[in-house]
Amino acid sequence: MMLPAQRNRNFMQLCWVVPQLEAAIAHWVKASGAGPFFVFESLHFDDALYRGRQSDIAPCRAAIGQFGDMQLELVEQTGDGTGLWGELVPKGQLGFHHAGLYCEDYAAERAAYTEGGDEVVFEGLMMGSKTCYIDTVKTLGFMVELITANPVAAHVFAQFRNAAQGWDGRDPIRTLG
Repeated sequence: MMLPAQRNRNFMQLCWVVPQLEAAIAHWVKASGAGPFFVFESLHFDDALYRGRQSDIAPCRAAIGQFGDMQLELVEQTGDGTGLWGELVPKGQLGFHHAGLYCEDYAAERAAYTEGGDEVVFEGLMMGSKTCYIDTVKTLGFMVELITANPVAAHVFAQFRNAAQGWDGRDPIRTLG
């Protein structure tokens, strides 16, 4: 079993659930200079399980922007019900949800958490690669997202970083091209 000190501790993403996506983007741009933010009008996972039942990710809109070496993800819940996002942050409210890890060995990282007693809340395929959210609220105060290192994610994440290089604050809301 992998000890906590041996786990991947290089968080590369922080995520907040927000009441209104565009207002949250405007706040982050003004308050911190983070961005630009790439908006995703909906997220979809294949072969997904939520709390052991077949279910896609809870309906939402999301945006990801770069802030130095860290990605900032903002998620606006669009569906009713608790779901992954509402477990920590009620719909229409603001709160920290998860920190993300980009994993070269997804299976080992996942096993390290589950063998340590943490539960996988949601798992599925995002663009063909495994991603999961682990309930670490009792130990860390937030969930942990594990993202399998893969060429598609590497390409998309590079677009976020490249857009932030020398960004002057104009056109803070974008879509991937």
